[in-house]
Amino acid sequence: MSLADNIEFFRNLPKMPGALNGMGRQQLPIGDSPLEEIAPFGSNPGNLKMFAYAPPQLAPKPALVVVLHGCTQTAAGYDVGTGWSKLAQRYGFVLVMPEQKRANNSNTCFNWFASDDIARGSGEALSIRQMVEHAAIAYGVDPTRIYITGLSAGGAMTSVMLATYPEVFAAGAIIAGLPYGIAHSTQEALAGMYRAPSRSGQELGDLVRKASPHQAAWPRVSVWHGAADRTVNPANAGEIVKQWLDLHDLPDAPMSAADVDGYPREVWWNSEGQTVVESYTITGMAHGTPLAIAGHEDAYGTASKFLLDVGIASSWHIAQFFGLTKQMPIRTSAPDESRSRPSRPQQARVEQDRRSIRRDPPGRRALDVSGTITRALKATGLIK
Repeated sequence: MSLADNIEFFRNLPKMPGALNGMGRQQLPIGDSPLEEIAPFGSNPGNLKMFAYAPPQLAPKPALVVVLHGCTQTAAGYDVGTGWSKLAQRYGFVLVMPEQKRANNSNTCFNWFASDDIARGSGEALSIRQMVEHAAIAYGVDPTRIYITGLSAGGAMTSVMLATYPEVFAAGAIIAGLPYGIAHSTQEALAGMYRAPSRSGQELGDLVRKASPHQAAWPRVSVWHGAADRTVNPANAGEIVKQWLDLHDLPDAPMSAADVDGYPREVWWNSEGQTVVESYTITGMAHGTPLAIAGHEDAYGTASKFLLDVGIASSWHIAQFFGLTKQMPIRTSAPDESRSRPSRPQQARVEQDRRSIRRDPPGRRALDVSGTITRALKATGLIK
């Protein structure tokens, strides 16, 4: 059977509440995340949920980081897993974490391949843009220090946001994601995930150039991918790099290559010497976000499904790439219960929860091994 025939076959299967419906739905506890749901925040054409966290002590003119979860995950669960709210508290920046609704995608994947959701001014892309604007106004965010990152479907949606709103984001980090514009249907999405067809840098760059009227400098990009990823072909990392090298008018060959925490990192910089594209290859790692938990007294995150303890703390390295770790860490001694939240900018006030991120015992947890077709269909939301 062809790939399209397989898709149609599985699409017409009856729902199975036992085997497929519960597969891969291990969720992290959400009680340890200080995220709060914000509503309303705009017209929200993509029908997403907005969660945010502003620590008790913000840096002057704070930065803002948007973090996008992967399929089967939630905003709070991904926060606990990656430690982003802990980083926000330590360095005084605002955190915005959109969350997909099951009504939009049965596997809670962001719809990075749906034409209405990946175009400037519509769908999920506009909803996320409205969240950024809402939080930026409420907290006096520095408009030159807004960043975005995400895993898997969230990584692909990070590509979407960098392409459709490049004037908003100074930099982004794409983890196990795909280039912008290569898919506008489920079939094209699956082809991209599993075959990762090679395209020229110019073709990939043109997809981004056509997504907005942007004429100024492009965002900087950090790319992360596991070399043993069987859900999203690791060749997609190279395609993402090609896309952004073309936009930055940089050569194919890396300008520097070295190991970081035992893993290869390639770097390209601009004429001012600033790193504008970097790529981490996590050898031996499957599909997920890389963490460093075991042996670290001050680890960021908690290992779980798609959150893999491989000895490199991607959240911290991404924060460093964004420039968030340049300042001295902010130390707080007690929660500030008087800070306003962005549900009604400059008006509403809510309590802020400063509980630390829970730390599970170190060590890796077993990954759920599924068939290729099942994983693909789950990742795109065709089955549960």
